[in-house]
Amino acid sequence: MTRFLFNRPIVCHQNKKETHKPIKPQFPLVRAYTKRQQRSKELSKLSKKTPSEHVILSSNQFKDSQFWSVASGHIVTILNPAKPFGSRGLITIPPAKPFPIGLIDKKDLLSGCMLHIALSRDSSPQEKQYRENRPCVRSISWSPIGFAPNSGCLLAVCTTEGHVRLYRMPFCEFLAEWAEVMDISNMLYSYLATTNFQATSFRASEVADPSQACFDEGDDDDLPISIMRKEIKRRRLNSLTVMEGEACSQKEKNTFSAPRPKAKPSKKVVGDGSQSLITAEEYASRSAMLSSLIVAWSPCLPETSGCGISTTNGLTSGCSVLAVGGKSGLLSLWRIHKPEGYSIMNSPDSNKALLVGLLNAHDTWITSISWGLSISDASDPLLLLVTGCSNGSVKIWQTCCRRLVESSELSDSPFSLLKEVKATDFAMASVVSLIVSGQSPNKMRLAIGKGSGSIELWNCDILVRKFEKAGSFDAHNHVVTGLAWAFDGRCLYSCSEDGSTSCWILHENSLCEVPIPSNTPGVKGSAEVPDALCSCFGVAVSPGNLVMAVVRCFSPERLNQMYEARALKAAVEYLWIGGQQLEISSTVSPDFDVKVFPDFPEKELISWENNILWSLNQHESLDKPLVVWDVVAALLAFKQSIPQYVKHIILKWLESSVGSQFGVSSNFSEAITCLSEISSRKLQLLNIISKLVVLKKVETDKVDGQSRVLEVFGGAEDERLDWTQLHSKSEMELRERLVGFSFTVFLGVASASDVKGSKPGYWLPIGTAQMEQWVAIRHKNIKNHLKLLADKVRTLEKSQRPSVCEYVEEEECSFCSASVPFESPDSAVCQGVKCETENGPRHKLFRCAVSMRVCPIVPVWHCMCCQRWASKLSPSPLFKMPGYPSDFKSLSKCNTDDDHPKPWCPFCGIPLKRLLPEFLLSPSFV
Repeated sequence: MTRFLFNRPIVCHQNKKETHKPIKPQFPLVRAYTKRQQRSKELSKLSKKTPSEHVILSSNQFKDSQFWSVASGHIVTILNPAKPFGSRGLITIPPAKPFPIGLIDKKDLLSGCMLHIALSRDSSPQEKQYRENRPCVRSISWSPIGFAPNSGCLLAVCTTEGHVRLYRMPFCEFLAEWAEVMDISNMLYSYLATTNFQATSFRASEVADPSQACFDEGDDDDLPISIMRKEIKRRRLNSLTVMEGEACSQKEKNTFSAPRPKAKPSKKVVGDGSQSLITAEEYASRSAMLSSLIVAWSPCLPETSGCGISTTNGLTSGCSVLAVGGKSGLLSLWRIHKPEGYSIMNSPDSNKALLVGLLNAHDTWITSISWGLSISDASDPLLLLVTGCSNGSVKIWQTCCRRLVESSELSDSPFSLLKEVKATDFAMASVVSLIVSGQSPNKMRLAIGKGSGSIELWNCDILVRKFEKAGSFDAHNHVVTGLAWAFDGRCLYSCSEDGSTSCWILHENSLCEVPIPSNTPGVKGSAEVPDALCSCFGVAVSPGNLVMAVVRCFSPERLNQMYEARALKAAVEYLWIGGQQLEISSTVSPDFDVKVFPDFPEKELISWENNILWSLNQHESLDKPLVVWDVVAALLAFKQSIPQYVKHIILKWLESSVGSQFGVSSNFSEAITCLSEISSRKLQLLNIISKLVVLKKVETDKVDGQSRVLEVFGGAEDERLDWTQLHSKSEMELRERLVGFSFTVFLGVASASDVKGSKPGYWLPIGTAQMEQWVAIRHKNIKNHLKLLADKVRTLEKSQRPSVCEYVEEEECSFCSASVPFESPDSAVCQGVKCETENGPRHKLFRCAVSMRVCPIVPVWHCMCCQRWASKLSPSPLFKMPGYPSDFKSLSKCNTDDDHPKPWCPFCGIPLKRLLPEFLLSPSFV
């Protein structure tokens, strides 16, 4: 267990018993959204705490973000979980100016609806200055991967002032501060101002049968008498309000924008006349509409699932929806598309947000939001939305992805109400977490965390709209602040302000509490959390579900007031959960010798094996980005203590991936012959594991000034050669697929049979001449089909070669303009400029991993796994190949839904990034 203590921006702490070093895989991460809440009886205690004690953890609910983000006060710290000892960036929240929503009379400040606004502004000058200079973060959420201009993620930040802004990584600014992309609150204000703040007209369409739209936890006869009376009274008041509203609707229209007759002209308008004199009720209503509380990104609407959704303007369905909930119960929905092209140069942000819906979700504060995606209908997937409010009610909404993508203007909300869960105890719904089963896309599970500390579990069949309550569990003593599903909905992790973290296993549609695994791979014994850590404010699970992060604050009374209380604000704990047993009672016997691994219990070793294999199998889906940093970290941790166990897991995965003909022996000759039948995603997974786990040299403590290097698995040298040969053949197989597809597209453009060559964003091959030379060098070891394609390209005349493909036979050095011969697809050395006496200095150059051409001097893409460079992005069909295709031409023609190039490494499959200097926010000296 490792603890990270945050200050400015981070102070690292590591237990002395730990012997393993943090690895440096560069794979994006994600999961879960959490937010701090308080029970009503503790409001007096909360009012004494400073804003800097608010701590929030977010790592994206959909497992494809590349960073963790922790918000404390006015600072958001960005962490890279693959390299935890140091922050990757930060966001300093600037103060925001209030929106000019109107003016009211001074006597109206005593109105009941203005009480909270008057109290917040009636403070001492010192408190005003502190609040203006130090706005706090209330909610944060990561977008899916690919929405930033450099193919990264956007971070939505909501402040206590009610403002929502989007930020991106400073990939070209070389700054620690993340760059602001857009201000959602300003866009919402601009729209509401044009409608005179009449957003109540946009209501969600109800379901056909109103009786099926909502249900209580029980019948009215089962409720306490006091609660029944309150509910009956509330319904009567609502009915009277509707009757009065219908009777006085015409009067309100006549008096809404008209100023009072007795008001002085100086109070009617101010400045340019944008602010007019309004009533206190109108002012409070407008303020509530613009006061945002929570933000949440939806999953990326599917573009590779075969649905082929496209808009009228030609954009594909590569978009996501940002939901912003406010104090008025209004939910604004913003559709944001992926950039049309990715770049790591200094280019302007092209993201544009479109308001596609205003949903009157609740009558009071929206406190929690969760998204889900059901692809049971491949022609039109279903997008699910869950909202919770402060009165305890939870609503589930649904919409078709096609309707949401094709909407071009704001009319009615595209969402319809599916179900409503009404609470009997009126406890606040502090956090909700929705998950759709991967094996059953029409089944979903909903966990609701309450302000009372309880957790409710609901199961739903979306097709038949059947909901059933699995139970309510008294999980914690204080408000539930975090919920995170793991292992495809079979496991649920929760945390609370009482400082407890619990694990729940789904057993027969009910939750059973089980202990969190205490044994840690690579560490002898378990590290104990110090007594100074108290409340938990969020929980997140890694993409492979092998690591859990919990953010906790410190108790000032338990810290040294001299220096600790001033420096330590919060801590993030990383816990191994790969050994979580998912079955209550399991009699499965291991298929390995338990005596060889005496440090771990037998059940945990079986669970680790099953969970790692499950995680690797989950990443074979093309809908998920290749994010395996936690799998690599777990294998490296086990490799230091029990390397034979790692060998057993990898060989078992290879056996299931390659086929039954490949046994668990160390002879890889049969596996090498089957590589052409494996999908590109599996080959990329094999390359990552071979590069970072098997063939990686692990340095231990230095002895006599020399470092000891561990063998592959503590075996002989011939075993290392077998793994090296397997890794080399796997990369060779992917390179042949890339070259074959490039030749096919080149011939199609040359014959003018491929009309998509003129389409914007369509991938075109560059470096065909260098690929020809590579085929000539490797002529004996490549497939016959690739040789025939190379012969067709070679026989083309110069006049037939398309100019858009930049066919260049002789290359020049970028430094001295000398000729650069082709010798290797990864690197090159120029011949040097010829002088009178001898040639000039020779320069070593890198070649593009996609085109094989020499990379230019300008910044290019970089793969942190295989350490290759790329000046051109890879074609998307390369990552979809189930094996070596028999006909590349049919593969290139069927590429109609997703023609845009992918910023992924063709050999590792991970996202490519710009290589930034390590000194940005590094805790060590430069």
